[in-house]
Amino acid sequence: MSRDDRFPVLLRAFFYEWLVEQRNASIHTVRSYRDTWRLLLRFVAQRAGKKVAMITLADLAANEIAAFLCHAEHERGGTIGTRNCRLAAIRSFFHFVATRDPASIAQCVEVLHIPIKRAPVSEPCYLDPAEVTAILAQPNRSRVEGMRDHALLSFLYNSGARIQEALDLCPEAIRFESPNCVRLTGKGRKERICPLWPETVMLLKKQLERQPRAPDQRLFVNRYGEPLSASGVRFKLAAYVRAAAETMQTLRAKHVTPHAFRHYLPARLCRVALTATV
Repeated sequence: MSRDDRFPVLLRAFFYEWLVEQRNASIHTVRSYRDTWRLLLRFVAQRAGKKVAMITLADLAANEIAAFLCHAEHERGGTIGTRNCRLAAIRSFFHFVATRDPASIAQCVEVLHIPIKRAPVSEPCYLDPAEVTAILAQPNRSRVEGMRDHALLSFLYNSGARIQEALDLCPEAIRFESPNCVRLTGKGRKERICPLWPETVMLLKKQLERQPRAPDQRLFVNRYGEPLSASGVRFKLAAYVRAAAETMQTLRAKHVTPHAFRHYLPARLCRVALTATV
């Protein structure tokens, strides 16, 4: 890499000046973009036979970006959605470079012309009330871990929250007095208020009694006091679904994820509204 190459300066400015200071991007966005660039730089360095620190802006040609996206989708086993997220992070950088380094605008345009790939839209997984009940019955509530899992799944069932919204939940966001509700922070750091059932509030109170947390600390943590990860919750839920499928046969044909609880809430509300209308 020559001293005249501006790639290291541009990449640093993109993350620290553009994303953090000017765009005020969320920590989740910054981490997602960081992971994309970490994978991309390693991929390009391996193909070019050089160290990551020696990569120049010229090495990031449109054909290399296209090869990386193909690698991310087919060799790493990513979905088309993940592939498009990687491309969005790369596009954002080259939009930034086009404004900072006009001499590279031709290369930027070539990268920006790489299209988003359309993906088939599969039918959402909906859960029936009996299936939800069977899943919620699986955690061993005599143990701290089982009580936590039962409270978390019940909270997802009640609120329709995204998994990361639930994992970011702190006690200060919960109103334990009537009317019970919770303040959730979603995508784009948008806040919304969701009502809570008395049964859910009782489970959250018991969770805090077993694992006390400060008002600004994450509510759902592991045995070491560290916040749970979304992948960890998916792993645990898959085990509970397998156990529930032994008695609830319909679960065997369904791919149940934490987001399935989010789909269940509006479906349940529609059924209630339809019943009331009829």
